[in-house]
Amino acid sequence: MKSSSLRTPLLCLGLLTLTACGKGKEQGPPQMPPPEVGVVKVQPQTEPLRKSLVGRLSAFRSADVRARVSGVVLKRVYTEGTDVKQGQLLFQIDPAPYQAALNSAQAALASAKATYANAHVVAERDRALIPQGYISRAQLDADEAAERSAAAGVQQAEAAVVTARVNLGYTNVTSPIDGRAGQQQVTEGAVVGNGTSDAGASATLLTTVDQLDPLYVNFTMSVTDMDQMRRAAAGGNVTLTQPNKATVTITLPDGTPYGQEGTLDFSDTTVNPATGAVNLRAVLPNPDRTLLPGQYVTISANLGEQHNVFLVPQAAVLRDTVGAYTMVVGADGNVVRKDVTATDTSGSNWVVTSGLKAGDQVVVSGLQQVKAGAPAKATPWQPNQNPGTPGAAGTKPGASQAGGKPANGQ
Repeated sequence: MKSSSLRTPLLCLGLLTLTACGKGKEQGPPQMPPPEVGVVKVQPQTEPLRKSLVGRLSAFRSADVRARVSGVVLKRVYTEGTDVKQGQLLFQIDPAPYQAALNSAQAALASAKATYANAHVVAERDRALIPQGYISRAQLDADEAAERSAAAGVQQAEAAVVTARVNLGYTNVTSPIDGRAGQQQVTEGAVVGNGTSDAGASATLLTTVDQLDPLYVNFTMSVTDMDQMRRAAAGGNVTLTQPNKATVTITLPDGTPYGQEGTLDFSDTTVNPATGAVNLRAVLPNPDRTLLPGQYVTISANLGEQHNVFLVPQAAVLRDTVGAYTMVVGADGNVVRKDVTATDTSGSNWVVTSGLKAGDQVVVSGLQQVKAGAPAKATPWQPNQNPGTPGAAGTKPGASQAGGKPANGQ
């Protein structure tokens, strides 16, 4: 009896131990909390339609200064690389032969006038005598013909004087426009020509004057981009600016923004068959002459407005072989991948034109910790948060679970 009473408590103790062990196995290890990520809640808005392009500067006007008469260059009057005014003397060609030609023409004119005076006297006398019958009609006709020929000789001599005077004036080579005169192409003592003496020859280039304020910005846009803009405008998603009101801003090669804004003034009506693009041109103020023709610059062309687009921080847009995408925390707390279209930027944001809807919570920071279908805890993203924390502006997202790359492609 005594041993039975002892076995009963021991049996109960064993059953309690087994029950406790069974409960521990059913609970398992503790679950990890969902990762905390920084999100932005996006809303549709209107954003300027901007295209980033590469352009080249050219002079507003460029005038080749060429010799208009043949001769020897006596001196260069201007200073190379300085601003000159229209009509300012640049070169002087030896005027001696042209002064002699003018003197000769003036002498010929004096002779022609004397000849005409004599012929006029004879004709006047004949016209007075013909009524009395002292001379024949044939004599009068001959004398009047000589008078007319002498008058024509005077006109011819006058034209020769004008030509000689013009050629003499061409020995002083002046600037045809206001602008900056370039390097001289000939030196003192060089013989220059006007291209009329030798068949196929051109007038000698002396220098070039370029107008630097304003400047032209020449650039191209692909036909594909232009067609996309037109289709978007037809669908109401884009409002295009009138060509003469579209503006451009430029960035210099060292990354410095240029303070003046240009205006689009020309769009070609044909497509360049070599490049498949359309030539465009803008006028850019250059009051300080800091920009020079031939420079390459980065252009941001404001061509209109985009409607119902989303601004998403660049760190939130990832790319893989499929294309651009974002990770979105859904209403159920799970992460969803959404493929988006993002080809343009606005400041530090991508302009997303499709793939998102109003109220989507786009993950900006903590992208390394999320994957599609898994839960995540969404917290508002703040640009001024410390790097490394959820929602930090400095957090650089790595490749996602789908093998994506950061938005900058690095």
